[in-house]
Amino acid sequence: MATTELLASLATCVERGKVNAKSPFPPDLKGQDGADEITVRVLAEGATPQEVLTQALMVGMNRVGEKFRDKNIFVPDLLMAARAMSASMVHLKPFFNSAEVRLRGTIVLGTVSGDLHDIGKKLVGMILEGAGWSIVDLGTDVPTQKFIDAVKEHPDCIVGMSALLTTTMASMEESVLQLKREFPATKVLVGGAPLTHEFAARIGADFYSPDPQGAVEYLNTISPMS
Repeated sequence: MATTELLASLATCVERGKVNAKSPFPPDLKGQDGADEITVRVLAEGATPQEVLTQALMVGMNRVGEKFRDKNIFVPDLLMAARAMSASMVHLKPFFNSAEVRLRGTIVLGTVSGDLHDIGKKLVGMILEGAGWSIVDLGTDVPTQKFIDAVKEHPDCIVGMSALLTTTMASMEESVLQLKREFPATKVLVGGAPLTHEFAARIGADFYSPDPQGAVEYLNTISPMS
């Protein structure tokens, strides 16, 4: 199989959540090679790690993000796609600290102080990682100072904050305001079920989206993959 066909097959494996040959999911691909095996093959055929990232993983995860946004797939499908992407990334990560793979930048993610919800933030992180970003996940119940410390450690990062409770929207407002006061040039993205565009604008966030794909599309406008 030609390199271009292998890259296309890898993108499909990510889109469909086909992890490896042993994986029974999805049923119609049972017994076929998955992201794990195809990544090994395509690298052996001479594809660069950068090509694998941009022409396969990012393509597959972009399709997944669009389907999830349009409610054509749901959280279990997204999690399987993320597993397939991770199986491929295992073979690429040795190249991340070299010049062979150029990531788009770093995104610091956290659920704001007082909020212990994690799944939405994790889903966003999976989609953004698949779009070529390095993810620093601060976890849940993240105080403002922890966001500030993370920006000091990763000075060119973009920050993403999540709030799933109306009662923690005030925590998000405080964190955004303090972060912007100290680092006015740092882009801050916010998300979560109770949020609105109006709330995001009022607290000084740079962007809000009700779904992960919206964040990907916004980030594409400010940091296109070279």
